[in-house]
Amino acid sequence: MSAGPSYRNPVVPGFYPDPSVCRVGADYYLVCSSFEYFPGVPLLHSRDLVNWRQIGNILDRPGQLELPPDTTSSGGIFAPTLRHHDGRFWLITTNVSLGRHLIVTASEPTGPWSEPVYLDLPHVDPSLAWDDDGNCWLTTSGVDAYRIDPERGEVLEGPLPMWSGTGGQYPEAPHLYRIDDWWYLLVSEGGTHTGHAVSVARSRSPRGPFTPAPANPILTHRGTDLPVQATGHADLVQAVDGSWWLVLLGIRARGQWPPYHALGRETFLAPVRWVDGWPVVDPVRELTAAPPGSAPAGAAPAAPGAYRDDFDATVLAPEWISPRHRPDGSWSLTARPGWLTLYATGATLDRAGATIVAVRQRHHDCRVSVRVDPGEGTAGLTIRIDEAHHYDLEVAAGTVRVIGRVGPFRQVFASRAVPDGPLVLTVATRTHDLYPPTVTSAAELAAGTAPWGVRAAGCDMITFGVAEPGGDAVLAELDGRYLSTEVAAGFTGRVVGMYVTAGSAAFDWFAYHPAG
Repeated sequence: MSAGPSYRNPVVPGFYPDPSVCRVGADYYLVCSSFEYFPGVPLLHSRDLVNWRQIGNILDRPGQLELPPDTTSSGGIFAPTLRHHDGRFWLITTNVSLGRHLIVTASEPTGPWSEPVYLDLPHVDPSLAWDDDGNCWLTTSGVDAYRIDPERGEVLEGPLPMWSGTGGQYPEAPHLYRIDDWWYLLVSEGGTHTGHAVSVARSRSPRGPFTPAPANPILTHRGTDLPVQATGHADLVQAVDGSWWLVLLGIRARGQWPPYHALGRETFLAPVRWVDGWPVVDPVRELTAAPPGSAPAGAAPAAPGAYRDDFDATVLAPEWISPRHRPDGSWSLTARPGWLTLYATGATLDRAGATIVAVRQRHHDCRVSVRVDPGEGTAGLTIRIDEAHHYDLEVAAGTVRVIGRVGPFRQVFASRAVPDGPLVLTVATRTHDLYPPTVTSAAELAAGTAPWGVRAAGCDMITFGVAEPGGDAVLAELDGRYLSTEVAAGFTGRVVGMYVTAGSAAFDWFAYHPAG
């Protein structure tokens, strides 16, 4: 069998984890976890399963998304599931900061989405399925099932213990599907890192009993040297042409041992073959060959490219997110037309409450620039994982500084005088051998003048500068491994964006360009 056309993975790069997908006609819709960021649950659209565009956020107002001020990093919204049933879109997810599941619905994917209906049940990763009698089944990590009334948030039956995988830790992301005469239960297990795996079982009834597939797990990259790792948290979808596909999360770590991943868990796509009534999935690669006749139309696109916002609209684009909240008084697109004006709501990025408007970093190598008029305020460009792991390029009182916060440590690495008025700040990331192999003498080590060659390579280098006519004036270069999940922990990835910690500042434009 010859290979079919190819497409590039991840199909949704950057911090877009825990994907769930549904098809309505020829349109595909995908949602992902958003954790402590507002607005919550990004919604993406595609016509071919490969090229995705974010068209909104499902939880886009405070009444739907309550994130208390003490919401921790990687708290908030976990693992949504999106389904279409009886002419409506249904979204169920868990707000772990409240300890509650919630359901919202809409007649159109772009909304408006309803106010939440809550269910106070244990565990996370809820999913919905309907049987031929109209019963709605809710499954959660663990794995348990409940028959519910989704309109009222009432439990009618359950919990019913189900099949919980092959014995791996943290059985999660259970999805039920009615395919022909079988009910298939897809489960991820082994933890959402390098032990991650996808397994499946089937039954004639959603109540079970479930028989596991003879070749479980049907997908795992554990113990391999494949560049895509942590594959799991999968969801099945049937394409218009009848072919079957799996969306799932994975990571792409960089550097020598141990590797680090900084972009977060990303969304990948894999073709599914059915053999003797069971789904079969090949290993996931960054350039994936599809089976003949089943490749999505428009194969082999490049990763999402450049992004620019000139702030000429009256509302912020859906790509912009803020930690925990975005009060109406913290931003304006009308105070200075054609500029985004931000107003300080907190005095430091080291604690929750600061004004930040950011986008996800979606490429390992990229350049971000912003034209800012700081006025009398303190403002800048930050690249961050959380309040304890961020690098900032900050301008205030005629001085631009590079500040690093890693764990309990905070340091100013460089500073430079700048003229009053607008200026362009730049942050660039590039992957390379941060610490090339060299021979270092004991004398150099003792004197503190040794090159960095005695250490392993990190994931990338982050460069901070001020744009000048002849090019960027570089202020500092910092090791990117300290803004990775392996250092910071948690479930999110890097974001990069604008902030204000004193007074107000205006931003003329923001530009993001992939490099390399």
